[in-house]
Amino acid sequence: MLTHINQNGEAVMVDVGAKEPTRRTATAYARITMQPATLEALLAADLKKGDGLATARIAGIMGAKKTSDLIPLCHNISMDSITVDFQKESDTALGIFVRTKCTEKTGIEMEALTGASVAALTVYDMCKAMDRAMVIEQVKLLEKTGGKSDYRLKEE
Repeated sequence: MLTHINQNGEAVMVDVGAKEPTRRTATAYARITMQPATLEALLAADLKKGDGLATARIAGIMGAKKTSDLIPLCHNISMDSITVDFQKESDTALGIFVRTKCTEKTGIEMEALTGASVAALTVYDMCKAMDRAMVIEQVKLLEKTGGKSDYRLKEE
């Protein structure tokens, strides 16, 4: 049975009113590749638009907070914590990690995924004057805890 479709085939938001709040966490990941000179400038905060990582960090936090405005059937939840971290993975790749925490009746995975997506898009925007061939290669959920079950992405 589909949880977001009623008996008439119409989209509905799931009723979580009877559920008890539990501690929930999620970690999402995005990867963006670019030319080595672009990554160097990004990491050195030497872009024409300014400090790209600081801007992407704020954008990722804002994106996570706005998830229910962007994804139609997501609940508006109160978040306890959102962190956005960056890791140079090679001379051409940047990893973006978004960690979210809440004590709610429903999960926080979509907030972590939205934050990672928005942070990656912001890196692209901040660097596009140098490198229009950047590629956001993947956005994925690494793990979630709380609720009915925990999840951890298996190493590939």
